[in-house]
Amino acid sequence: MIIDITEVQDINSFYRVESFKGVYGILWVLVPILTLVLGITIGVLVIVWLEREISAGLQQRIGPEYAGPLGVLQALADGTKLLFKENILPSRGDTRLFSIGPSIAVISILLSYSVIPFDYHLVLSDLNIGVFLWISVSSIAPIGLLMSGYGSNNKYSFLGGLRAAAQSINYEIPLTLCVLAISLRVSNSLSTVDIVEAQSKYGFWGWNLWRQPIGFIVFLISSLAECERLPFDLPEAEEELVAGYQTEYSGIKFGLFYVASYLNLLVSSLFVTVLYLGGWNISISSPYILVAELFEINKAREVFGTTIGIFITLVKTYLFLFISITIRWTLPRLRMDQLLNLGWKFLLPISLGNLLLTTSFQLLSL
Repeated sequence: MIIDITEVQDINSFYRVESFKGVYGILWVLVPILTLVLGITIGVLVIVWLEREISAGLQQRIGPEYAGPLGVLQALADGTKLLFKENILPSRGDTRLFSIGPSIAVISILLSYSVIPFDYHLVLSDLNIGVFLWISVSSIAPIGLLMSGYGSNNKYSFLGGLRAAAQSINYEIPLTLCVLAISLRVSNSLSTVDIVEAQSKYGFWGWNLWRQPIGFIVFLISSLAECERLPFDLPEAEEELVAGYQTEYSGIKFGLFYVASYLNLLVSSLFVTVLYLGGWNISISSPYILVAELFEINKAREVFGTTIGIFITLVKTYLFLFISITIRWTLPRLRMDQLLNLGWKFLLPISLGNLLLTTSFQLLSL
């Protein structure tokens, strides 16, 4: 049998090209995801440092200053310490639920970042139901907290998990009604990109902050309650429940709860920016276009626009984070009955009235 060497070489080169295409396709999918994860990690480290510095300023004390310049590496040092600490399992608890709970809390929040746009072309997944995906996925996190409390075989932990589930149900409904009002009045879409674009028509005065002021206040309070931040941190109230659902945890599993709370705070701030503060848009005419035309670099106009869009989004986000951190170190904690009354007796009727008012205006404008 005679084998043509040329045909063998052609076949080998074909398979080599196909294998390169497969590797390139995998990298093309993984690079945006890894870039987003890296950005989220840096954002969380910045939030931890900001919270410590702001709380130190409000309480007139010295914050972290030894771990790196101005204490910027303190959060990294704490994470490294937790990574090497021993993981203790409760002897009579459900070890499977105890181990899975923190992972569910973190993963469910991480999935929410896939629909957040940092610029018009810079979003991992532009879905028609993007905002509802965030609400539905974030509602899985309290299930992880409930699993952690039940698996700990500790009454304080279990009570903390039950509080987390009740609080999530309580404040998710007003949150959803506020999002529906935005969809009906402004964009007729639940896509995060469409909502931002609908606000860009009239500049600063086109933000949903001015069109939906009642919805903004309700959304702000509900998002803080969803993040379980003071004055809404009832699931881990140390005066009543030792540490709530995380009482029995140590090491990296305890660190995952710590990371999940800051991830949730960051994603809530990003959604406030996207839904109410115009996203990546600003009120003045696009400065990056003027710069590009001045230096005759029209090809780089899109790069300038993306960079400035990311910068504007992050500035608005961290402005809201500053407000959230200040509220935490200013207001006292509510009682459980006050927390439930605020959600069911005040925020729910107000959000329903806001939706009814928005619907009426929409019908009258047809």
